[in-house]
Amino acid sequence: MNTLFLLLALLATAGWITSTVTLKVRALEDKADRLERRLGRVLDHFGIEEPEPAGMDEVRALMRDGRTISAIKVYRQITGVGLAEAKRAVESLDPVVRKA
Repeated sequence: MNTLFLLLALLATAGWITSTVTLKVRALEDKADRLERRLGRVLDHFGIEEPEPAGMDEVRALMRDGRTISAIKVYRQITGVGLAEAKRAVESLDPVVRKA
């Protein structure tokens, strides 16, 4: 009986810790999003454009060759962003690259 009680207490504690950490991570993500939006507004206000990461020429060359997946991989390597963000960024380059 004691073992069962200890196991249930351990599971409850693990659940509480997990939910607490999840809430803190969400709060930090929300704060980072707000800061990113504010920074964007400041940059827009002063007319400052964010510099393009080094290595974008390689990404564009891969896109011109029709190697979208390789372009996404290279973009991720040079920027450190996640897969979804890299895919969006590379696909947004697509019309620009085709015109070049």
